Amino acid sequence: MYTPQEEKQLAQLLSTLLHQLKDQQQKEEQNISLEQKLKQLRQALRYAEWRYYVINDPVISDYEYDQLFHHLQQIENQHPEWITPDSPTQRIASGLIEEFPTVSHLTPMLSLDNSYNAADLRDWDRRVKELAGISTVEYCIEPKYDGASISLIYENNMLVRGATRGDGVRGDDITPNIKQIKAIPLSANFANLGIRRVEIRGEVLMHKDTFKALNEQRLSENLPPFANPRNATSGSLRMVDPREVAKRKLQAVLYQISFLEMNNGQSIPQALLTQSGTLHTLHRLGFPTPVSLVKVVHNIDEAIRFLEEFEQLRDSLPYEIDGMVIKVNDLRLQEKIGATTHHPRWAIAFKFKARQATSVLRKVEFQVGRTGTITPVAKIDPVPIGGVTVSSISLFNEDVIREKDLRIGDTVLVERAGDVIPYIVKPITELRTGKEKPIQFPQNCPVCGDPLVKSSGEVAWRCVNINCEAQVLERMIHFVSKDAMDIKHLGEANVRRFYELGLLRTIPDIYRLDYNKIKKLEGFGEKSVHNLQQAIEASKKQPLHRLIFALGIRYVGETTARTLADAIEHLPELQRWSVEQLMQLKDIGPKVATSIYEFFHNPDNLHLIQELEKLGVNTYRSKQDQQPIGKLNGLSFLFTGTLPHLKRQEAEALVEQLGGKIASSVSRSLNYLVVGDDPGSKLEKARQIPTVKIINEKQFLELIDQAKNR
Repeated sequence: MYTPQEEKQLAQLLSTLLHQLKDQQQKEEQNISLEQKLKQLRQALRYAEWRYYVINDPVISDYEYDQLFHHLQQIENQHPEWITPDSPTQRIASGLIEEFPTVSHLTPMLSLDNSYNAADLRDWDRRVKELAGISTVEYCIEPKYDGASISLIYENNMLVRGATRGDGVRGDDITPNIKQIKAIPLSANFANLGIRRVEIRGEVLMHKDTFKALNEQRLSENLPPFANPRNATSGSLRMVDPREVAKRKLQAVLYQISFLEMNNGQSIPQALLTQSGTLHTLHRLGFPTPVSLVKVVHNIDEAIRFLEEFEQLRDSLPYEIDGMVIKVNDLRLQEKIGATTHHPRWAIAFKFKARQATSVLRKVEFQVGRTGTITPVAKIDPVPIGGVTVSSISLFNEDVIREKDLRIGDTVLVERAGDVIPYIVKPITELRTGKEKPIQFPQNCPVCGDPLVKSSGEVAWRCVNINCEAQVLERMIHFVSKDAMDIKHLGEANVRRFYELGLLRTIPDIYRLDYNKIKKLEGFGEKSVHNLQQAIEASKKQPLHRLIFALGIRYVGETTARTLADAIEHLPELQRWSVEQLMQLKDIGPKVATSIYEFFHNPDNLHLIQELEKLGVNTYRSKQDQQPIGKLNGLSFLFTGTLPHLKRQEAEALVEQLGGKIASSVSRSLNYLVVGDDPGSKLEKARQIPTVKIINEKQFLELIDQAKNR
């Protein structure tokens, strides 16, 4: 952004301005216009921001910066007609943001395809060369940042909009919050390159030290800590008060120009015809880019060697990365290679190996789920793994503890599979001292004290007391959840809060809440209570299959709930069904049938259904529960990730309207897996089954249209 000569001049200007502030007499004798002083202050402050936030090499102290900043504010307050949009003072927003309007990106923000080993990369390299029609391709390699994706638009050199990624086509306009990130310039001299309008992609980040300090502050205020820097960053960008965003000390990195509009038909500068050249150009314009970490290689073998070397440096970086991105360096070649609706074919993400660490197993707690299943949870010394501090790990069941021979006091190897779910790989037996103690699985429920039961052929111990306090609470949380009765504004936190206050004791109590008492609680105003009441009333009209799922019958998922709803007219009818009759329904075997039979022959459960019906909850089958015989009859679908345009429930409804079935997991009986952004483990499982067709949302909608028009 600055030449060495310009830097020298600006550093001298900063020194002069600070000296003038300290010496009022010299300042008054200055033979310089106020307007010229304003210009100097802005130039100096922009340079100071650039050195601090982009180069990470400050030239003045924070206190000195604040002095100059306040001086600039004073002059602008006296002469508001001189304020420009790119003045450093314009980062400060006043008031709260009432809403984040949705805006369209100039070009879609696609996801990246992932690779996990050298074989994946070589396979991708082969496809790239085939699509490009050449034998050698130059690649640009850069870090894959673990932050929140953003899109910036500059027009006539000025920042005019900042938006979140959203669904890839449309995102939230968060311009006031973007302006709080001082690493992002409010203006840049694109006009020198002949550019009138440009869209830039990047990532907002939170440094590890900032994240640690933020969580320590939240804990001191009795607030829950953020899980990782990415979550903290995403939450920060959507805060309604930009002044609070500024306090989060967010950073940014920009790594792609996704749209260019030149002035008067001028041609694109040569420097912007490669990815590496684009990064260097943005850096010269004052943007934070990963230029110091970028590597241009001439073949995939060079790329693989660099990736292996770079992974060793991962922990030395001030922010989290979860891999590297390999891009075809020639942008014209990128256009030729093209993209799918999900990801560009000219780029791929190489994900680093699962993160591991060692810790000490201090104790095991036994938690009770909504169906009474007892889950052992290991409590270990907190240890950071891949940007997340892990202190609790599920051990699943007693058999896992026995198979791994885990003991209290063991040093254990902990891993986060796919940088998501932590689990204990093994105890490090070589470090045992003899003081380690065997883990004793309880014989009685840790909450209600009733004897635990393990059914034949099962691995889990269960508490069969339906009135067990832990089960009651977990069943209520499940009952109000999105896929069950979908009672908005009554999430897990509020259920637990109302339970502790005695406002909720059973599921029917949800429909008997005392709203006058709730109005007196902190955080509940007139509007929020009204919204809660409306949501609870609306849930009474939910279709029968949702109520069946919400009841939390063991082994009954959403698909089985629909099957049951389709087989009856009125919910209490199921108490007259035998196990044999239930097994005649599609995909219901002896284990599921027995569970359903036992549920509807338990007097407490029948009383629960009667109470809900008296309170106005729908217990009859409606048209929404009737499974049509349509063009997709016999075909099963499963969805993973976030779809660009459709909500998951909307997509599933389209399938069911045409007679298709929603599967509960990936298996050989699955016909289609519909993949959205950030897919989970279902995608990897489906790739291992040749008969499962993997499609994206566009292909799914085409399939739906074809079925409708047959």
